[in-house]
Amino acid sequence: MAASLACAFFFDDEPLGEPKRQALDACALCGKPLGRDSDIFMYRGDTPFCSEDCRYEQMQLDAIRARQAESWRGHQGVQEGARGELS
Repeated sequence: MAASLACAFFFDDEPLGEPKRQALDACALCGKPLGRDSDIFMYRGDTPFCSEDCRYEQMQLDAIRARQAESWRGHQGVQEGARGELS
């Protein structure tokens, strides 16, 4: 019985370095409260959205950020290569 009690407390703890937030209480994009009797659309395993539209918009934003990050990394590599040629 002590083991099951310890297990329950283990899962209640929040991860280190992450602020405490209620899971599935509001849409991650628009902030609309999510009711217990409403559909919840998930993305990346633990991110709740109130609709397919909000989830799709977040997916598009993530894709844009990924392309921008890749472009920035490629641009940095070109600059470093140019510096090496000048030396």
